[in-house]
Amino acid sequence: MRIFDAAKLDKRQNHALQLSVIVPRPIGWVSTVSADGIPNLAPFSFYNGVSSNPPILMVSVGLHHGTEKKDTTRNIQETGEFAVNVVPESMMNEMLITSNRAEPEVSEFDLAKLETAPCVKIRPPRVALSPVCMECVLEQHHVVHSTDLFLGRILLYHVQEDLLTDGAVDPEKLKPLGRLGGKLYTTLGTVLTSEKS
Repeated sequence: MRIFDAAKLDKRQNHALQLSVIVPRPIGWVSTVSADGIPNLAPFSFYNGVSSNPPILMVSVGLHHGTEKKDTTRNIQETGEFAVNVVPESMMNEMLITSNRAEPEVSEFDLAKLETAPCVKIRPPRVALSPVCMECVLEQHHVVHSTDLFLGRILLYHVQEDLLTDGAVDPEKLKPLGRLGGKLYTTLGTVLTSEKS
């Protein structure tokens, strides 16, 4: 087995190894709104659940080119609100468009020609065709070196009704898109069932 000493790897090498071994990663399609009311939408694959009681999720947002805060970071810091939309495999192209950098006064919803729908408890809009969306308020914000880590308390779930089975979302119906390393993405593929829940 080959051993890599993280301290002896440069930023690019650490990044490539981490992204290729922490897989698959769910994609949080985060919608926010600026203090001036401009909607923003961006995907983040350093995203996951933290706690179910209370319901808390995390989104990790790095700097643009290692130097500049992204619109998502500024918007969450300014408003304390964000929504996390699930990316179904059918919306991969739209998600990729929103991953490109746009000026703060430009809405990625417009760039990707995505219809918005209003949230109920927060100002940011949600992606109308996303099958699941979680409305969040900022619970905690931590700066980890050059990365902003946001913990959001889930206030409300929007779930497409035909995805539900016994009160939970059926992942095979949801067909979520996951991130691998580089330009690689994945869907569910083979689903295995264990005897233990």
